[in-house]
Amino acid sequence: MTDDRRPTLAVWKFASCDGCQLTLLDCEDELLAIAGRIDIAYFLEASSATGAGPYDLSLVEGSVTTPADAERIRHVRNVSRRLVTIGACATAGGIQALRDFADVAEFRAAVYARPEYIDTLAQSTAISRNVPVDFELRGCPIDRGQLIEVITAFLAGRRPDIPDHSVCFACKRRSVVCLPVARGIPCLGPVTHAGCGALCPAYGRGCYGCFGPSGSVNLPALIPVLRRDGMSDADVVRVLRTFNATSPEFAEASKRIEENSEPEEGTP
Repeated sequence: MTDDRRPTLAVWKFASCDGCQLTLLDCEDELLAIAGRIDIAYFLEASSATGAGPYDLSLVEGSVTTPADAERIRHVRNVSRRLVTIGACATAGGIQALRDFADVAEFRAAVYARPEYIDTLAQSTAISRNVPVDFELRGCPIDRGQLIEVITAFLAGRRPDIPDHSVCFACKRRSVVCLPVARGIPCLGPVTHAGCGALCPAYGRGCYGCFGPSGSVNLPALIPVLRRDGMSDADVVRVLRTFNATSPEFAEASKRIEENSEPEEGTP
């Protein structure tokens, strides 16, 4: 900041479960320190009091799923000096993006008694597919340490120091034995963005990709290993279509499997 006023922070919700906003509230002591340096001007999860924009930093949770969302996110972009998306919904469409692989009209009819009153889009899209964003913070939910780093970095005028490597690096740092190698457990760790601290592998469960694709993804090499460890093609498609189903790397790989109709028990 070049003037004496405190920078303003806004937090916005679109289609989501609120989990990433709650991560911000769970920061507790860290949030108190940050709140002393900024004005939290708009954050309906925390307070009904709102301040007018423009805002120096906006955090956006959730995906765009309705025509009203598409219009509102353009307004958010216009009143935000910097816009950061937080969580799988905002960065990759979220679990609600499973509609992208099916008929949204069928979903609407199955869920709602009067589907004709539901105004929704055929796809659930990441914020970056609608407006330019300055940074994407991945996870379902996001990691609070990474969130604090993002906020402090933008307040300091620098790029956030968030690693783009895979969960495998975190496993090595925690001395977690590689589950596919040692125990034959399917794991998406080699293609999943770090940030969780290798939580699932540390407790003997294979990574299921809740932080989305890492900076270097080689799914053609990993998918045969997943099959080797007991996953059918249908299993692989399902594990790729969870929180980050429409991230380009996961979406393209799952579509290729369906199109090729590979045998469920096939091995390379």
